[in-house]
Amino acid sequence: MLKGKKTLLLAAGLGVMAALMAFQVMRRQERRWAELNRPVPVAVVTRDIQEGETLNWDMLARSQMPAQFMTGSMVRPDQVEHLVGQRFAVPLKAGDPVQWNQFRAEVTFDRLSSIVRENGRAFSIDIGGAAGVAGWVRPADHVDILGTFQDPKDNQMITVTLMQNVVVMATGSHTAASLAGMPCGERREAGYGTVTLWVLPEEAEILALATELGTLRLTLRNPKDLGSIPAQAKTNRDTIFTGVRAQEAYQRRLPMLPTVDRLTSRPPESSRP
Repeated sequence: MLKGKKTLLLAAGLGVMAALMAFQVMRRQERRWAELNRPVPVAVVTRDIQEGETLNWDMLARSQMPAQFMTGSMVRPDQVEHLVGQRFAVPLKAGDPVQWNQFRAEVTFDRLSSIVRENGRAFSIDIGGAAGVAGWVRPADHVDILGTFQDPKDNQMITVTLMQNVVVMATGSHTAASLAGMPCGERREAGYGTVTLWVLPEEAEILALATELGTLRLTLRNPKDLGSIPAQAKTNRDTIFTGVRAQEAYQRRLPMLPTVDRLTSRPPESSRP
């Protein structure tokens, strides 16, 4: 009798284990299925496109598709600025996803105006050397614009952040598309003395006067960083000599140092060429 009970208990235990294993397998399959069908953003065309047409902003829309169908050749909405102004090598139907291999191997634009978004303006400023982050600024980067002027109230020199999160359209005569079509070595050597920015008309007026009144510098920022600084913030001699604002900034910067160290540290000796 006791032996029979042990057999029943063993069978029940094995049944529970089998049920748990089956449940875990099902959960893994569900997670895998959910990941495969996770909606991801993709750029699509809003109308039928003929071969040879030039891509512009009005042709584009944001859509989604399951992750399992997304390939590296498909263009995400945050990448379309690299292709606006390029010509299609193949025809497309409305709703088709935009892909990198659908465009002709052209690396220049007939007109820069073809990639200026509606209601915006292209404005160029003379930037070189340290003022242009030592040449690290590239088309499609996001920058802040700093201006240094003489304060008419007390004749002190002041520096203010004029504009934040401004998109770079071109450096010199190169756009993101033209640089992408260049060999890596030539891309690194493509110097420039001007930077063309996408701004609103009223911002263009501010920049036009600012270039006459003082000097401008750019600071490079991560495009995902949407934070801003107070509009009234400015730096003058008192700010430098008292050090109060610098100390406050240091306290905000301190928590970010581990991440910055990770991103800027040298690779291990074994991974270097």
